[in-house]
Amino acid sequence: MQLSRGVLSLLTVALIFAVVGGGVAWRIMTDDSDNGGNQSELPDTEGVEVASADLFAGASPVAGAEVLQDTLWIHVTASGEADANRRSVLASRSSGVIEEVFVRENDYVEAGNLLVQLDTIEAAIALAEARAALATAQAEYQERQLFGGDAGGLIQGLTPEEAAERERLIRIESGLEGREFDLQRAELEMELTRVRAPFSGRIADLEAVEGAFVGSGSDLLTLVQIDPIRVQAQVLESDILYLDTGRRATVRFTSLPGETFEARVESVNPVVDPESRAGRVTLTLPNPDGMIRPGMYASVTVDGQAYPDRILVPREAITERGEERRQVVFVAGNLNEQGEGITEWRYVTTGHSNQTHIEIIPGEGTFMVEPGEIVLVQGHHYIAHDTRIRLTDDVVAEGGIPGR
Repeated sequence: MQLSRGVLSLLTVALIFAVVGGGVAWRIMTDDSDNGGNQSELPDTEGVEVASADLFAGASPVAGAEVLQDTLWIHVTASGEADANRRSVLASRSSGVIEEVFVRENDYVEAGNLLVQLDTIEAAIALAEARAALATAQAEYQERQLFGGDAGGLIQGLTPEEAAERERLIRIESGLEGREFDLQRAELEMELTRVRAPFSGRIADLEAVEGAFVGSGSDLLTLVQIDPIRVQAQVLESDILYLDTGRRATVRFTSLPGETFEARVESVNPVVDPESRAGRVTLTLPNPDGMIRPGMYASVTVDGQAYPDRILVPREAITERGEERRQVVFVAGNLNEQGEGITEWRYVTTGHSNQTHIEIIPGEGTFMVEPGEIVLVQGHHYIAHDTRIRLTDDVVAEGGIPGR
């Protein structure tokens, strides 16, 4: 029986669809088989979601840090305020009109420099009178000495002790001794018209004004020494027991962002304030450029309790894996000269920690790391055991993932 031309056309189209469909099905089955083989080659990620196999293609850029064997310091943090190392309010010690002011605020002066000069008219008159009175007394003394005994001051028959006593009496009777004291007093009054720096420092709170009359005891200016400079920190009573003089500290000031300063504990006040429940700890630090000014707000970190001879890794080296959130570090093994190597997965047990490092201690079912080994601190959150890595200083620039 002959088939019509229309039926033949339909059969031809159906045959073509069957051939094409079979080819597509064969291709899909082949791709699935290949993908299954690749999946089995992916590193074990312990539940970490992997975006694609491309994440593990080539050497992963990572950053590393050396395992240390050192003292772990548990740091004490506190807030504080900068204060001058030495501070003195200089006042006039005599009354008079201010004749001249030689300084301005923030000027640096050396010990002994003249800062303020008061009017010297009255002091100069008193000094001249004292010198004249002394000259009169000296003449009287010489006359008594000349006509009251021999030229050497010894009268025949007197012992040296008796001669010395006679000399003392002549000085008193002539008024010489009293006039010498009067001259010293007049010279002191003249010096008190001059206000000098008792130590090296900077001028602050200048109140002296030329032409103004001041009485004895009037405040003229403040002299502060700010190199070195102090920081007065308020430490909680629960932490102050861990601190002692000489301990190292770091200080940061709100007004100097990005700057960190090294300091030392100078003293620990034994008294705790009953209201704030805090004690005062005084730190000192160099300030040669005068960047730090008294009154600046500071945040302080002081070395407190110490745990010597501990195995330490950066806090960033610790990751958690699996449903049990076990702690893991990745050690860079078999490193070549280019910093390329293979990761080694180690479960660890951690101990004490501070803001930067954490202690690794022996534990059941966990492993230790050794001083000098390199542990990964960036780019290691999405890799696994036996992953090829390349150490770099900039994980992001190298196309890696810095962290979670």
